[in-house]
Amino acid sequence: MDTLLHSKLRALCDAVDASGGVARTTTLIRAGHSRGRIGAALDTGRLVRVWRGWVASLDADAELVAAARESVVLTCVTAARRLGLWVLRVDRCHVAAAPHRGGPAPARATVHWAQPLVPRQPDALIDAVENVLATVASCQPFEAALTIWESALREGLVTKGEMAAFPLGPGARAVLEAAEEFTDSGIETLFRVRLRWLRVRILHQVWVAGHRVDFLIGKRLVVQIDGGHHVGAQRDADVAHDAALMLRGYHVLRFSYGQIVEDWPAVQSVVMRAIAQRRHLA
Repeated sequence: MDTLLHSKLRALCDAVDASGGVARTTTLIRAGHSRGRIGAALDTGRLVRVWRGWVASLDADAELVAAARESVVLTCVTAARRLGLWVLRVDRCHVAAAPHRGGPAPARATVHWAQPLVPRQPDALIDAVENVLATVASCQPFEAALTIWESALREGLVTKGEMAAFPLGPGARAVLEAAEEFTDSGIETLFRVRLRWLRVRILHQVWVAGHRVDFLIGKRLVVQIDGGHHVGAQRDADVAHDAALMLRGYHVLRFSYGQIVEDWPAVQSVVMRAIAQRRHLA
């Protein structure tokens, strides 16, 4: 293979990689890569054909390849996970298909047919974040949807004002109304939402005794939630702060991620009993 052709094939493969490893042939051709060059890359095994009009690199992401093959885009909790948002669990792959799409629905996937808030580009295999959030709100339980929305707000992917400008459905409006922009993690969202029925003041991310605490219930009951980073020096600092709080008359409850996600009734029981014992009062 001559040097020039090798260089052009390398540039073609780099273009496919820049598209996430899966690309439309029409887009590649518009970018200056000829049909003959694409054919040569397929013939020599540098690229593989995914479906009519789509090619992929040899190590392309399997979810993106499947989305191109089925003419859908990844959305809902699947896309939220890929965006790095806080997702409690993903039961199966969630995809979005155009309402007028022909052919059978993709097997082994949850398919969302609703019209998107933001039009989907022909090259897109992952939904826009606004569409992801709207789909999450209509598909997931309220608290699971809220953790994802607050994660997107926390990461700066959207703002409440931006989302409010869209024609949202009632489920998305309810999530938007409840969402806070400054939660520290999804696990804190779960704790706050699951105790919203209590007729007691619960403040989130407030400063007490020189440090920020996750929750202050009433005036004296502090709740701290440990994530995976609460080890080593961080753990030592947490223990020292707990001691300082207790010396100032606060009562401290500390829960782990596993307790809140896997054993919520026990966590709720401890908080309820602490309140019943008036530990939250000055």
